[in-house]
Amino acid sequence: MEKKKINMVAVVTMCFIFAMISFVTNMAAPFGNIWKGQYNWAAMMGNMMNFAAYLFMGIPAGKMLVKVGYKKTTLIGIATGFVGIVIQWLSSLASFGSSAIYVYLLGAFVCGFAVCMLNTVVNPMLNLLGGGGNKGNQFIQIGGTCNSLAGTLTPLLVGVLIGTVTDSTAMADVAPLLFIAMGVFAISFVIISFVKIPEPALERKNVKYEHSAWSFRHTVLGVIAIFFYVGIEIGIPAQLNFYISDLGFEGSAAVAGFLAASYWFLMMIGRFLSSAISGKVSTRTQMICVSSLAILLLLIAIFLPESVSMTIKGSAVPMKCVFLAACGICTSIMWGAIFNLAVEGLGKYTEQASGIFMMMVVGGGIMPLIQQAIAQKAGAIPSYWLVVAMLAYLLYYALIGCKNVNKDIPVE
Repeated sequence: MEKKKINMVAVVTMCFIFAMISFVTNMAAPFGNIWKGQYNWAAMMGNMMNFAAYLFMGIPAGKMLVKVGYKKTTLIGIATGFVGIVIQWLSSLASFGSSAIYVYLLGAFVCGFAVCMLNTVVNPMLNLLGGGGNKGNQFIQIGGTCNSLAGTLTPLLVGVLIGTVTDSTAMADVAPLLFIAMGVFAISFVIISFVKIPEPALERKNVKYEHSAWSFRHTVLGVIAIFFYVGIEIGIPAQLNFYISDLGFEGSAAVAGFLAASYWFLMMIGRFLSSAISGKVSTRTQMICVSSLAILLLLIAIFLPESVSMTIKGSAVPMKCVFLAACGICTSIMWGAIFNLAVEGLGKYTEQASGIFMMMVVGGGIMPLIQQAIAQKAGAIPSYWLVVAMLAYLLYYALIGCKNVNKDIPVE
């Protein structure tokens, strides 16, 4: 009974951290609307810096898990996140002048280090608490539901604070959100200091590693899948946000924030539903279904005429935006599903794989940046062909690539 109680506390803690990750990450795209008015090149750079940090911190974060354990890694990540938010707030001060953009990007980069460490902790821990397999995926999806709830509220709050993007819109307009973030990090540090978290990595500290996570084909292909997936997850709502904001009607930023929030809300609904069925429906089956559906929704959005519109908050918005937002129901389960499939059967190599996965989350910075470059040349809607191509790879991974063909490698 006592062990069950400790595990439940750990589950709740990991779910809360999952929410914090989304809260910090999802500020980057709507903040990009502020900087885009001053520097066109900066639209996705905050997002890029946030995810670029994963490239540098992914593997060190995995090693940190093995060396100091899950709890200390979590606390270091939270402290780092607090510093990153403070730096972003400093960019709102008029004293920095034209250098403010670089202060903001530095803050986004530091926050990237924080969420990388926290992600490295959360995913293997929830998978472990669920016992791996379909149950492990179920626990990750429960945490993902909390992640999506925070993701739903963040762009909505930023959109309300900004209203309509003008030449005078500045970071000072969203300072209240940054103060809330500082408070959340500070309170979280205190609470988690007193929470008991299982430490499987420390228990395996003296275990010999004859191979590595790179020795498993399904893990390597899963790493590529995660790189593309994060690009998909971030790229869809980010371009949707820019597309609507650029329509230029009164309150366009608020409408853009509303539809972006709808995307994250649907992600929350999808993860909630997945957490309910994952005990019975296999992770692979779910992955095949949502990858196929996402491709279909994007193709409809690409080919649907812009003249077909609907009214949102008194303004005519192209119907294709609704199909783009609907993709949230599909991307909802992909993170947990890919991670679950890729670490299946890894045993003692799980922590190392988690670090590698976090390194490849840099795809969330690189791929949306490439999509933004396409959007600037060909338009926001044609840029979604890149997303379709990435989804095609995820469908391949679900059908073929996720099979573990290296079961002969000892993992105990």
